[in-house]
Amino acid sequence: MPIDTPNILSPEKMRAERDRLLAEGKSLVFTNGCFDILHRGHVTYLTFARNQGDALVVGLNSDRSVKRNKGDNRPIHAQEDRAYVLGSLRAVDYVVVFDDEEPRRLIAEILPQVLVKGKDWAHYVSGRDVVEAHGGRVVLADLVGGRSTTNTIDKIVRVYGKGDGADE
Repeated sequence: MPIDTPNILSPEKMRAERDRLLAEGKSLVFTNGCFDILHRGHVTYLTFARNQGDALVVGLNSDRSVKRNKGDNRPIHAQEDRAYVLGSLRAVDYVVVFDDEEPRRLIAEILPQVLVKGKDWAHYVSGRDVVEAHGGRVVLADLVGGRSTTNTIDKIVRVYGKGDGADE
């Protein structure tokens, strides 16, 4: 993926970076998501996640993964753009794009010390078993009410209509 930000890494490079952090006595936090249309809820969540350790890696669902999880009309923004925007945020130290429907395999490869998910996922946190089996912990984050990509898309459609896509 030709992106000009040095903090967008392959899973292998992220594992090496995690090993470097561990050798320095630092902890790595992992969270994941689509982060399709960035909003206040995302930024609040990512800041919370970053505060759970020394460095934050965001597992970013690939375009194919988003489409499988959210439907044919998603993502709105391509993975390269989503990765670039995430990687530019102060709270985010690293971004790793993954193609699976859920991040369990990526989590098993990276082995973060802390796994953060929103409380809306309390019923199932992908990779929880892997992190806890390696002595790590899972933290559930509060959500910012009324903030979601779906709400944003619904408002755009309500206010501006579906449009013809000519501005894409």
